[in-house]
Amino acid sequence: MTKIDAKILEKATSWLGPNFDSDTTTKVQQLIDSDPNELTESFYKDLAFGTGGMRGVMGPGTNRINKYTLGKNTQGLSNYLKKIYPNTALKVAIAYDCRHNSKELATICANVFSANDIEVFLFSDLRPTPELSFAVKYLDCHCGIVLTASHNPPEYNGYKVYWTDGGQIVPPEDEEIIDEINQLDFSQIKFDAKPELIKLIDAEVDAAFVKASVENADFKAPNKENLHIVFTSLHGTSITMIPPVLREAGYNNIYIVAEQATPDGDFPTVVSPNPEEPEALKMALELASKVNADIVIGTDPDSDRLGIAVRDLEGDMILLNGNQTMVVMTDFLLQQWKNAGKINGKQFIGSTIVSTPMMSDLANAYDVECKIGLTGFKWIAKMIKDFPELEFIGGGEESFGFMTGDFVRDKDAVTAALLACEIATQAKANGSSFYETLIDMYVSHGFYKEKLISMVKKGIDGAAEIKQMMIDLRQNPLKSIDGSKVVRIEDYQTSTATDMTTTDTTPILVPKSNVLIYYTEDGTKIAARPSGTEPKIKFYFSIHLPLANKADFENVEKQLDAKIDRIVQEMKLN
Repeated sequence: MTKIDAKILEKATSWLGPNFDSDTTTKVQQLIDSDPNELTESFYKDLAFGTGGMRGVMGPGTNRINKYTLGKNTQGLSNYLKKIYPNTALKVAIAYDCRHNSKELATICANVFSANDIEVFLFSDLRPTPELSFAVKYLDCHCGIVLTASHNPPEYNGYKVYWTDGGQIVPPEDEEIIDEINQLDFSQIKFDAKPELIKLIDAEVDAAFVKASVENADFKAPNKENLHIVFTSLHGTSITMIPPVLREAGYNNIYIVAEQATPDGDFPTVVSPNPEEPEALKMALELASKVNADIVIGTDPDSDRLGIAVRDLEGDMILLNGNQTMVVMTDFLLQQWKNAGKINGKQFIGSTIVSTPMMSDLANAYDVECKIGLTGFKWIAKMIKDFPELEFIGGGEESFGFMTGDFVRDKDAVTAALLACEIATQAKANGSSFYETLIDMYVSHGFYKEKLISMVKKGIDGAAEIKQMMIDLRQNPLKSIDGSKVVRIEDYQTSTATDMTTTDTTPILVPKSNVLIYYTEDGTKIAARPSGTEPKIKFYFSIHLPLANKADFENVEKQLDAKIDRIVQEMKLN
């Protein structure tokens, strides 16, 4: 049997004491007795906050999601709220998704808050993450919690913290909250609830959220009865909100994938409940073929990510990537604002450092500002808070996230689904399509082509391998990519951008992050970044060429695809 490290054994043994329930102590003892590898994985580190909050495998241990790790988070958050809002009647909102134990863990968090004399608004049943963001502001709460692991596998769960503006925590609150949590011992968690402080919420907040979603994304497109929509919630929470929002906006030809409509934490019909993966939308695409649908919409379990498939020039359904969806939605919003005479130089759109550079081109074309932040929608929400003198029109990131307006401060698949239908309906009424709209944009702004490669590296060894890959990219940087000289390297860990032709450096004025971006003479952009929520390292590719007209589309796309294939081979990422 594998020998257990002494420090890990000491850490695990501390979980056999009176501060932990019998179920937990029994499971930990079993790991000590018979599963040293799992024991090591469960205790070798403390689960930490990443780009999308805290996510991890459920089970006993400091590196796992359980009542004690989340209880400690909630106790630390309670202490922090009391410290910065002294003598204040504190309020928090809590939502949860379809995952195993989500409801139970949400109840535990509610209990801990109430035990600390904090009023809790707990959703009575599962709800989309964007509705939690909305509820924080709607109910004037001091913070919010959602229990979700987004699109991670079934064994995962997670914990995301939202602040008073409805956005996820960012500096300085995030580090201050983490410091408060780290000062605690598990024995200091208050689990004894005060039931009178826990209030269930549902219909009132639902109605307000539907109303706000429609107000922000319904642009009165004509002939809505002509749009045929296939929708799948992939066993998640969006089934509670997207159909009502679409119907409220006037869309009645909605075909729901029945086999995936029931919330289920096992996600039995898909390998991964991630709309970024074509396989996840297989059943929806099959239904679209039967009903001759114009558009397919699919969301991840907590309904912040949105996948869209539309008909291409040959009439076949094609899954768009997050960058493509984002630029079409952003351009549509910009056009609506322009038509309404609302653009006066005091507006902005938002994006991220690993998303398509085409967003900046759109901003220039409409004379608005494009603010670009780190990966994660919390940074786009922070832009809204940091620049109150500017109006936020919309924004997104390549990972299938988009936000329309600022009534929600996180990526919002509910409102984005309605916006996508408005675009498709408007285009159809004009004798065009969603896909042709995208191609028209390529003619106007250049044909941008992006690709994401994710390499899964699990466990302790995987984390070490990812770390070494980033070290190698920094210490032995690429000199050229596909024959084009590297002219600039941005290292967000050291906050420096280096001009490779002069070796001059300039500071990067955003928070530090483990991201490295290469730029070449021909406009190629390649970013490398370890995921903040999954055991992955991600490589983001962006290249572009001019597109003279629609007739050249297929030929130019082949050139771009071939270039990406060459780069992937060159970097040995296949």
